[in-house]
Amino acid sequence: MSGPMPSVFFGHGNPMNAVQQNDFTEGWRRVAASMPKPSSILAISAHWFVPGTAVTIGLYPRTIHDFGGFPAELFDVQYPAPGDDRLVRRVQSLVKPYEVGVSEDWGLDHGTWSVLRHAYPDADIPVVQLSINEARPPAFHFELGQQLAPLRNEGVLVIGSGNLVHNLHAYAWGRHVPSPYDWADRFERNAMQLILSGDYSSLVNYERLGPDAHLAVPTLQHFLPLLYVLGTQQPRDTLSFPVSGFDGGSMSMLCVRVG
Repeated sequence: MSGPMPSVFFGHGNPMNAVQQNDFTEGWRRVAASMPKPSSILAISAHWFVPGTAVTIGLYPRTIHDFGGFPAELFDVQYPAPGDDRLVRRVQSLVKPYEVGVSEDWGLDHGTWSVLRHAYPDADIPVVQLSINEARPPAFHFELGQQLAPLRNEGVLVIGSGNLVHNLHAYAWGRHVPSPYDWADRFERNAMQLILSGDYSSLVNYERLGPDAHLAVPTLQHFLPLLYVLGTQQPRDTLSFPVSGFDGGSMSMLCVRVG
């Protein structure tokens, strides 16, 4: 590999994307095909949001079906990727002075496997998942991303999985909404401009971006994985948005590629 691996934030959206073929899932496949095959994947998913920082450990992390009310075919999905204890130790060594625990109980939740089963359907790349510490502010998570940046030079693909705009209260369940809500569209466009200009401080302090931000990010867990990915940026990295669009009017499916 001639340079560092890219890092990618995926807007994963509705869990049903895991078993569907659509513009979003085809976009995830193209993103993976456009990159060298990683040696391992470190995944930060919105759905492991707990009071602590930990990584999954073990030979084969279990596939977690962390949702309810969906068809049986979604619960039948397995993503049997191996773990990578070497990557676990490397993450622990990089994230200083913070303690990174290990978990054999957690595995790969749908924020991770719903994307990876399209991007890397053979499940032959080792995957380690990193929890999001719910007790820490956004600046902490951006800093952790910066500390994890050296992994990119070691063939590791760092992915974040969440949604830049994620408001389930406004989501059009069972209804066709051809366009995003005005506030959702404005926030996404503003965030894209901030990303391209390198103004990550404004994203870390997103609540200062006005009323649109409070509607777009009513809770933090889907937003924070983006900060990890932005934190991994290195000099001369390009920034791009290889997948875009909205689901249900209030869920941004934007994908952000760094490098």
